[in-house]
Amino acid sequence: MKNAFKFDRERLLLGIAGPVLALAVAFALSVLVLVASGLDPIEPFQIMFSSLQEQDVQVLIVNQWATYYLAALAVAVGFRMNLFNIGVDGQYRLAAVLAAIVGVKVSAPGPLHILIIILTAIVVGSIWAGVAGVLKTARGVSEVVSTIMLNAIAGNLIAWMVLKDQFGEQAEGSNDLTTGLIDESGWFPGIKVSDFAGEIYGFVFIAAAVGVVYWYVLSRTRFGFDLRASGASESAAAASGVDAKRMVLVSMLISGAVAGLAGMPELLGGTHTYSSNFPVGVGFTGITIALLGRNNPIGVAFAALLIAFLDKASSQLNLEGYPAEIAKIMQGLIVLSVVISYEQVRRYGQRRQQHRVGEELAAQAKKNRKEVSA
Repeated sequence: MKNAFKFDRERLLLGIAGPVLALAVAFALSVLVLVASGLDPIEPFQIMFSSLQEQDVQVLIVNQWATYYLAALAVAVGFRMNLFNIGVDGQYRLAAVLAAIVGVKVSAPGPLHILIIILTAIVVGSIWAGVAGVLKTARGVSEVVSTIMLNAIAGNLIAWMVLKDQFGEQAEGSNDLTTGLIDESGWFPGIKVSDFAGEIYGFVFIAAAVGVVYWYVLSRTRFGFDLRASGASESAAAASGVDAKRMVLVSMLISGAVAGLAGMPELLGGTHTYSSNFPVGVGFTGITIALLGRNNPIGVAFAALLIAFLDKASSQLNLEGYPAEIAKIMQGLIVLSVVISYEQVRRYGQRRQQHRVGEELAAQAKKNRKEVSA
């Protein structure tokens, strides 16, 4: 019992060591970049942390967290199946634009209107990811290649759909094409903080609930076990009666469905329309967050909060004469640091396990010799 507890404790420490080491390395490298640029290496961090005292910045971070968390969970579902879904950005954007179009065209009472929009986003995201899943299971096409190509196709489809001749609208005196404003019955209610700070999107709580569902399904159900087993070893999963190809397809469908939800905080709580100003690159940010959070829903939540903080707090840097791109550099350095630190922690964990096994075998051999001597 004691040894089991010790093993669990070591595994927990190793799990924490990866992201902590990654952040430490990223911070150190960021300091070096600032020094090399002739800038103060500490003041930019002080400025960003001091901005947390501003209520409007707090609200922006929390709202951004919801989008990043959902995007990262979509990536994490694929990772748990050993799939690299690079197409989350295309799935999220295509789902958002079609959900916005449906939201404008459909009239319904409040809750039903919101539900129709959300279901549209889920279905569209799932179908778009499912294309890559079918290609992989039926033709053996790498999901990395297919999702990259599907991102490009999604981008062009979106550009076509928002044209005035299709579903787009253009306000007088504006060059921006939009899908039109969704009726207020389709707005997801939020929590008003103040007139200055605005409101926290109500979808923040939906995002948190999705995280709970993700944890429960993958950790406490047979389906979750089959998914993780298939990702670890298709042959072993097949030997236990699991259809690995089916799990690949199902995983891509679920990943796409969650990706579709990623656009809902902004669409239903913020802009209430899709336009060229709608956030892009969210799916790629989700990859960073999923890696940093090690696909764990709690780890991913903290990682999403960190990246949201870097995004929103960096706006204060421009006011103080520092380039806001510092935060983008830090995000890139975090990705590199994650790859390096996790590999080092993995190797250390392997050495520790080999050393422990050696000690146990030596102790058992010594015990056997004593029994033979007796």
